[in-house]
Amino acid sequence: MPWQTPVNNICQHRTAGLSRIRLLPSCLAYLLKFPRKFAILSLMAEKSILKKILPLVLTASVILADQMTKALVVRCIPVYSLFKDGCVIPIVGDFIRLIHVRNKAVAFSIGSGLPDEARRLLFSFIPLIIIGLVFLLYFRNDDFTSLQRWSICGILGGGLGNLIDRFFRPDGVVDFIDCYFFGLFGLERWPTFNVADSAVVVCGILFVLSFIFQMKGEPEHTPQFQEAN
Repeated sequence: MPWQTPVNNICQHRTAGLSRIRLLPSCLAYLLKFPRKFAILSLMAEKSILKKILPLVLTASVILADQMTKALVVRCIPVYSLFKDGCVIPIVGDFIRLIHVRNKAVAFSIGSGLPDEARRLLFSFIPLIIIGLVFLLYFRNDDFTSLQRWSICGILGGGLGNLIDRFFRPDGVVDFIDCYFFGLFGLERWPTFNVADSAVVVCGILFVLSFIFQMKGEPEHTPQFQEAN
C-alpha cells in the first residue's frame, strides 16, 4: 500500500539511529585508547632519544679534558722540552713523563713529509667528513648497544679534540704523554700522545670487544633435519 513506504522509511531510520547509538560506547572506548597509546609511543621515543643523547656527555667530556690539558702543557712546558734541560716532568719515574711536542702528521709521524696543503686535506678535512658520517650513522642506527654508543661517543670526542688542534694550532697537534715501551717492536719509547689519542684507543678497543661479546652471546641456529617417513 502507498502508506507503507513512509512507515518503512521511518522504521529503517529508527533502526539505523539505534544501531549508531549502540556503537557510541565502543567508539568512545576506542577513542579513549588513543591518548594512552600516544603517551606510550611518546615515552618510547623519549627513551630512544635519551639513549642517543646521554652518551654525548662523554664526547663533550673528552674534548674538554683534552683541550684543558693541552692548554696547561702549552702554558707550562716549553715546546720540544725533551731537548731542553729541566723541562721534562717525570710522573712515574722514567716510565711515564710529560713533555711538549707538536705533531703535524698522524701516529708514528706518518705523513710528516707531505706538503701543508696535502696534510690539511688528509688529516683535517677528510677526518671531519668521516666524523660527520659517523654522527649520522650514530643517530640513525637503533641497533647499537649501550656500550657501543658510549664507545662511539668516546672515539668521536677524541677525534674532535685532535681536529680542533689541526684547525686552530698552526704548529700541529699538542702531544705530551711520553711512555717507556721496553724496546718492544723496536721502540724504546711509545710515540708521544695526548688525552684525545687515549680516548680513541681505549674506546676503540671497547667497541671491538662489545661486538665480539655480542657475537658470542647470540645463539647458534643449527638446521634440524627431520627424516621423512
